[in-house]
Amino acid sequence: MRCLSYFLIVVCFAGLFSCQSPGEKTGDFRLLPSPQLFEIGGISKLKHDDIRYYFQLNDTSDSYRTGLPKGIQPAKSRKKAQIIFGLDESLDVKAEGYMLVVSEDEINITGKDEAGLLYGFMTLKQLMEDAKDQDVNLPVCTIEDFPLLSYRAIHIDVKHHLEKTEYYYQLMDRLAGYKINAIILETEDKIRYKRQPEVGSSDALSIEEWRRLSDYARGRNIEISPLVQGLGHASFILKHEKYRNLRDDPGSDWAFNPLDPKTYEVQFDLYLDAIAATPHGRYLHVGGDEVHTTGRGSGKTPFELNMIWLNKVCRFAEKQGRIPIFWDDMPLKHAGLYRPMFQPELTREEVDEVWGKNEPNLAMFIDQFPKNCIYMRWNYSSPQAIGNIRAMEWYRNNGLQVMGATAGQRRWSLMPLEGSNIENIRSFALSSLEIGSTGLLLTLWDDDSPHFELYMRGISAFAEYTWSGKKRTVGELKTAYRHRFFGPRLADEKFAFIDKLEQPVSYWRNVLLNTEADRYYLRSMDRPLTDGIMDLPDPANKGEWSSKYADRLARAKQLLATSDSLSYQIDKMKQMAVRNHYNLEVYEQVNELVKFSFGALLALKDFDTPSEAITIETASENLKLLSERFETVRNQLEEVYSKTRILTKPSDYILDQDHHHHSANQSLSFDWQFISELLFLEKIEQQLYPELN
Repeated sequence: MRCLSYFLIVVCFAGLFSCQSPGEKTGDFRLLPSPQLFEIGGISKLKHDDIRYYFQLNDTSDSYRTGLPKGIQPAKSRKKAQIIFGLDESLDVKAEGYMLVVSEDEINITGKDEAGLLYGFMTLKQLMEDAKDQDVNLPVCTIEDFPLLSYRAIHIDVKHHLEKTEYYYQLMDRLAGYKINAIILETEDKIRYKRQPEVGSSDALSIEEWRRLSDYARGRNIEISPLVQGLGHASFILKHEKYRNLRDDPGSDWAFNPLDPKTYEVQFDLYLDAIAATPHGRYLHVGGDEVHTTGRGSGKTPFELNMIWLNKVCRFAEKQGRIPIFWDDMPLKHAGLYRPMFQPELTREEVDEVWGKNEPNLAMFIDQFPKNCIYMRWNYSSPQAIGNIRAMEWYRNNGLQVMGATAGQRRWSLMPLEGSNIENIRSFALSSLEIGSTGLLLTLWDDDSPHFELYMRGISAFAEYTWSGKKRTVGELKTAYRHRFFGPRLADEKFAFIDKLEQPVSYWRNVLLNTEADRYYLRSMDRPLTDGIMDLPDPANKGEWSSKYADRLARAKQLLATSDSLSYQIDKMKQMAVRNHYNLEVYEQVNELVKFSFGALLALKDFDTPSEAITIETASENLKLLSERFETVRNQLEEVYSKTRILTKPSDYILDQDHHHHSANQSLSFDWQFISELLFLEKIEQQLYPELN
């Protein structure tokens, strides 16, 4: 390891590095993820635009030179180049590692392998970005770096909508910049299957289109593996009349009958096409979660049926050269060991008692657990729970492979909440390192379909903690995210608007509904949908409604003020940000939708309790204008969202039975996003202004 004089070295474990010499301008260099070693010894003579030429020391694959900063050209001689790079397999770092050394007038990057070389380039890009943003020179520095977890995968779930294709390509570039090296792609009906063409939706991408994306990702050290749900979560298949006879329950499109040989003919055909679409993946994720099968009178238990199915699909995956991955919740549920994984309040003694009683239920099936399978232990809220750790230990102690799965998006509307789940992402990454796991998955569920841009903070946290471990606190990570994502001027805590937006968004979900109703379940009501909307003021009893809903109105007024201040802050950040302006535009539209709902409630209050300032005539006119105002809000949101995502489903799309009440699965149009607002306005027109109908 190269060392610099001790009095020149500045190391900050929070990930902030500054360097300054007399008369020179200092700079803040926050790299994400944090390098394992970052030593700064002064300021180089190199500004970002001085770096024009590179010289390659030995042969490397062209694909891994995709990390080179744009505009850099090859030099005919080393003397002319500012960047010197090459491979050295003897470099004393782990796989995917590299060393980057910036001297006064030269940059040397040495990769342990081609992935390491790519990541060296990505780190250099961040250094150059910071130098440009702050108009400073690059630091004289030594960076020695490598990942702590070898498999760092995010989950892209396209079951309810697709992004525009170009967005996926841009996403691959961004993920590579954060040193993410894998994707689990949950496709459902968004592949144009050749072997079972009825399954693919008419807007699905072809196998060849997915393959081209997979090739592009591979050039950025990202391997894409497919997730094709099987056994349960099979509505995208079993909703079609052709496959109805393969249902476990004839009245439900949720699960396959695992005893019918034709089940496997269909599933294996889908697997083969998905494998063809992702030729560089090592894995085949077969799903398998949240399903109880009956066996149609066979006498076999749900546990036995689950194992019959799992063994067949695992053997198939092995024959195709893929390692099967399986969501592991059902065996643990069948054995009575599920709940302790989500009860962090339980002591070790209490967990041991549950396991002592119920572990034999697992042990009796141990010979039926496929050994070639990775059991994915998902836990999105309490990975630190002793019950969760105990389950992972059980797999390892029985010679089975286990990998964790955390979440950057769960069942949240509009945007991820709970601090983008960063605390739990960090916890699961650190516990994975402690038990010697090789990888971790970040799930990003499309159930309620927030805009993908709003997952980026959680993705950056996942990148940090899987690569670097516990170098940064959650607060330091959020600062580094703002610095890296928007620019150094926005790193300060005063620009931490995302966490502040969580309260308005969380309250918005059901603010227009009756106390017993929920936005997710409105479409499943067996009575008029407007019955789920809160009751409206009675013109004959002024003030009664406002009194009844006093607490809700006070909260709406408070949160509207918060949202108003956030509007100003986001607008200011849009002016100051040097990149990712679109991300801020999406947050801005989220905030505007929330503001509309709170403002609509307060408009009803004015109608119920008119005053000298706002007369009944003015309040009534404002209510009549709500629909027009909503259309403006909706149109603006859809205009921004549609820059990257496809908002509607094809006209011939068949909606399934929606067993889990996924908001994004409840209409062909984008109406599902605004279901409460639309019903609220409908109820106002029906009850207060029937003459408008």
